[in-house]
Amino acid sequence: MSGDIIGHDTNEIWRTLVFMLVGAVISTIIDLPWSLYSTFVLEEKHGLNKQTLGFYAKDKVKKFFVSQAIMAPLLGTAIYIIKSGGDYFFIYLWLFCFVVTLLLMTVYPDYIAPLFDKFEPLPEGRLRTEIEKLAASIDFPLTKLYVVEGSKRSAHSNAYFFGFYKNKRIVLYDTLLENFSLSSDNETSTAATEEESKKEEKNKEEKKKQGCSDDEVLAVLGHELGHWKLNHVFKNLVITEVNLLFCFMVFALLFKNQTIYTAFGFPNEKPVMIGLLIIFQYIFSPYNEVLTFLMTCLSRRFEFQADAFGKALGRAADLRSALIKLNKDNLSFPVYDKWYSMMYHSHPPLLERIEALGKID
Repeated sequence: MSGDIIGHDTNEIWRTLVFMLVGAVISTIIDLPWSLYSTFVLEEKHGLNKQTLGFYAKDKVKKFFVSQAIMAPLLGTAIYIIKSGGDYFFIYLWLFCFVVTLLLMTVYPDYIAPLFDKFEPLPEGRLRTEIEKLAASIDFPLTKLYVVEGSKRSAHSNAYFFGFYKNKRIVLYDTLLENFSLSSDNETSTAATEEESKKEEKNKEEKKKQGCSDDEVLAVLGHELGHWKLNHVFKNLVITEVNLLFCFMVFALLFKNQTIYTAFGFPNEKPVMIGLLIIFQYIFSPYNEVLTFLMTCLSRRFEFQADAFGKALGRAADLRSALIKLNKDNLSFPVYDKWYSMMYHSHPPLLERIEALGKID
């Protein structure tokens, strides 16, 4: 297909990039009706969608171009390494992916995330002071504290931290904070459409009915900082990188086998991208299912450990009430079959977490 567009004699890297671009366009078009239905019918019906159609369209366009701008050079470099790296190309490919992972973890929060959401420093006040005290009490090297305007996109709540070594930052969604508004919420743009103005007013009214108190937010952050203190992020990174190196080693053993390509309609050539798709999507399928299950079990264990860390900080009661509020705000169902939950839920259901926290601090 890509050869028909730019010529079969063109360099394989360029043919692959065109192939992926065309595939991304087709995939986006196919997924669009389902995405629109999910956002503007299902989530709208239950009050979770806060986007206007215009905001949604701009968001989709930005995501498409940003993802292509990132993926194209990375994919091109990966193919070059595979074709010219010799018998041990998988080591160079793994090192390249490792460096890119660290780079994206550093660059994404400062340069990519702000393209889609507005970040502002958390204003001075009791909450900021208490968060700084909490971070200091466990030696968390907090340098910046942000609030992100998630309410323009969704009613879902969240909090997370990011950064390397001594440069850690905490981000709170404005939907997590009770009775809080970003400065932009108090301004009305003269260029805003009537639809956007009505949506914004509706979001403000609904925002008043959700969120957590300051003590509950501190309990949620105690849980999140527990992930850092217990090295969960580092452990996940190590597991991911070891698995990636193993997968690249297996790929190196298989990708030159012509039988694989012939079975998928490529009898006389061995395109690297086709080899990647076949081996990682089909040959690795059973392995991926087992790995996904094991990682889900590990994630659940980490969540219980982070809850226990929050409890050890003396915040079990606030964490329990915060979990109930967040479950309600996000319209999450509290009861699931034990085996289904163990297979598919990276976070334990509400009742299991409350039971693990216990009745008293």
